[in-house]
Amino acid sequence: MESRLAEAAFRGDLNELQKIMVEDPLILDKITASCTDETPLHAAAVLGHLSFVIELLNRKPELATESDSRGCSPLHLAAAKGHANVVKELLLVNSGVASMRNLDGRTALHVAALKGREGVLVELVGLAPGLTRVLTDRGETGLHLCVKWNRYEAAKLLGEEMSKAKASDNGRLVNWKDYDGNTALHIAVAKKQFEMIKYLIQLDEVDVNALNKNRLTALDLLRQSPRDTRDMEIEHALLSSGALSAKDMHLITDEGKSHRRLSSLQSRVEKPVVTERKPTDWLGRRRSALMVVASLIATVAFQAGLTPPGGVWEDDYYVNENGQAVSNPHSAGHSVMAYQEPTVYGAFMILNTIAFLASLSIILLLVSGLPLNQRKWMWLQMVIMWVAISTQVATYFVTLRHMSPGDMAGTLREVTEISVLTWLTLIAVVFVGNVLRLNLWVLRKYGLIKRKEGDSQGIDDDQEDVFE
Repeated sequence: MESRLAEAAFRGDLNELQKIMVEDPLILDKITASCTDETPLHAAAVLGHLSFVIELLNRKPELATESDSRGCSPLHLAAAKGHANVVKELLLVNSGVASMRNLDGRTALHVAALKGREGVLVELVGLAPGLTRVLTDRGETGLHLCVKWNRYEAAKLLGEEMSKAKASDNGRLVNWKDYDGNTALHIAVAKKQFEMIKYLIQLDEVDVNALNKNRLTALDLLRQSPRDTRDMEIEHALLSSGALSAKDMHLITDEGKSHRRLSSLQSRVEKPVVTERKPTDWLGRRRSALMVVASLIATVAFQAGLTPPGGVWEDDYYVNENGQAVSNPHSAGHSVMAYQEPTVYGAFMILNTIAFLASLSIILLLVSGLPLNQRKWMWLQMVIMWVAISTQVATYFVTLRHMSPGDMAGTLREVTEISVLTWLTLIAVVFVGNVLRLNLWVLRKYGLIKRKEGDSQGIDDDQEDVFE
């Protein structure tokens, strides 16, 4: 009889259920009294058989609280599969089942959050709003799980629900720390989830400078993680929202304690955010950009050095078939260009080697661990990068001239001349711009030009810090 009932639940067959109940009216009572792994309601809930679920609940409401071998109630299973209508019926029969935990310490809301079931979350928070304050065994909220599993839409839904709560609860939930002391923002930054980060930092109550158990802010986690192409965007978003490193927060606190008057305290607390953080931000952005560009140039120069224009000889050739010496003997593996045009080949190799070594020098300085965080060292590395880019451009034109046929010499010469003149003009503009910035910095430093109020927060002033 129980096997027939299990089969009927699998198919969602109401007629078969009614026949079984007529034959054995106590079948559901026997199931609840026995130690079965799961009830027919578990099977119907996970498969989304709404009519079958309603009929079972009408006949035996106690089935809603039964757990399987994993501690999951029918509500857990329906939430995991995204059957919002089944979830609603289960909650209407017994709303207390929403607080039941499985063996992983998770409620149905936690399961729906990590699975990203938005429809189920709507039903759960609508019929049991207090579920947003229930934690897992690791101290995680539903928002933590949405972020950990990158469920963006579900996170937005829970964030909106939290914003409807009291102000005190809202701030406490959004900034709640899990077992490791991480807020949802910490987790989003650690996983480099840019869209999730943008959503979280725009919440009114979010604390972008919360510290985890390791005394690290979200900005600290980003700067200590392996670098990739998303880091600059994430760092810019965090800094725009007022994020600080733990070190900057410590400086602000120490300076604030040293003042006696409230007005002086406010002015000194605001200054470290600009004067201490912005130069560091400038250096960090430049270091990341230099590393990416230097790696690219080194790769291109390395490849060009091993495969020069024209390729290499594939065989040894010293004498002809008659045993006479040939006019252009060569050895396998040597560059064809070196035999045919040795002068052009020499220029190519010199320029390519300069670009290769210059880019490698920048990479070595950045990963050396030496204290090169001062602005003058960054300026030196930018000059080296300037040399690497210029020699790489020259290498390109030398290769282009060698690979082009003779009948294109006139057109190619015109294109090369125009391109070189354009490149020299760009270099001149950049050089003049830097000279003007240097002059302005000198004039401001010695008081010959007064700094306007608010200039310390401008982009030009931030960039001029390189000359200090």
